[in-house]
Amino acid sequence: MQTKRTDLPAGFSLYLDAVRFAAAAMVAVAHLLMLRLIDDRLAPYVPDLGREAVIVFFVLSGFVIKYSVDQKHASLQDYVVARCARIYSAALPVLVAAFAIVALVLNFSDVAVKTAYQVAKAYVYFPFHLLFAGEFWNLAESPPWLLPYWSLGYEVWYYVLFGIAYYLTGARRLILLACVLLLVGFKLWMLLPIWLSGVWLYEWSKSHSVSPGWASAGWLVSLAALCAFKLVDADVYLRALGSAIWPFPGLRLVSADRYLADYVVCALVLVNFACARSLRFAWLRALHRPVRALAGYTFTLYLVHFLVLMAWKSFYPHNPANVADVALMLCAVGVVTYLTGFVTERRKGAFEKLFRGLYERASRAVVPAKA
Repeated sequence: MQTKRTDLPAGFSLYLDAVRFAAAAMVAVAHLLMLRLIDDRLAPYVPDLGREAVIVFFVLSGFVIKYSVDQKHASLQDYVVARCARIYSAALPVLVAAFAIVALVLNFSDVAVKTAYQVAKAYVYFPFHLLFAGEFWNLAESPPWLLPYWSLGYEVWYYVLFGIAYYLTGARRLILLACVLLLVGFKLWMLLPIWLSGVWLYEWSKSHSVSPGWASAGWLVSLAALCAFKLVDADVYLRALGSAIWPFPGLRLVSADRYLADYVVCALVLVNFACARSLRFAWLRALHRPVRALAGYTFTLYLVHFLVLMAWKSFYPHNPANVADVALMLCAVGVVTYLTGFVTERRKGAFEKLFRGLYERASRAVVPAKA
């Protein structure tokens, strides 16, 4: 597959990295609010943009995946190895840590854990979560103390669907796409257009651009529109409306119950990214080093922060009104994220070698069978 190289503008690439880290931070802030770890008097003034941040991740994921395969002309093997290394370099160590920590909690403390049944049957639930099957059809299962893991049940299978559609051809492609779509279920179908919109945006941006004046205006308007969307509780209204008009009572929406609001946020993100691609972001370039450094810990922060917050809430007499307690808690999240990064995202190369070897072994096993 030969395609023309279309490198991203330096300012836009840096902007996407900044957005990536900011989105992970917004998810963490949303969970601070959910767990009531911030003073109730202050909480109404703290933006709760956790769900919107996940939609940003979905759009960004589709965009980056299409960019990656377009620029690197990757083979199916390259694609599979890169995606597995990216996901499992963070997901596997954090998943091991979560099961181990919660097992210790259950055995040596009286802290109640709602997902204790998963630890008791780790031989079932650990491989289950390694396959990211928690959002199939009517399921709604996240690993112990790893609530953010739910979105991987969408994103990983979108990687699978994209890989099949992009690299395979003919009847084999159609059959495998149909099988995977039937396997994952309706919730993933509903949010798939959001992920695919990122793919579309990358293709659109190769032949279209926005003039600098309009780009500046569009970028600002998209941000203002998102703020207004949240301030008037449009997301709350659309969530209720989506549930009210859902015609299949036997199919539980659960993590997809905000689908109407998600589509609106998706549209705003598309406008924002399309406009941002034409902006220079000179002010952001001055922060090149810290932005790139922080972006390297995005996935780890996204996964590990909830585990830290749950442990903190369970074992420390946290006072939400105490500034020192809140500051110490945030430091704990930062330190654990930084240290965990050394065995997750910083070790992605080792995971690439592992999965390349596994892929080659599987290929050698399949070829004789065909012969």
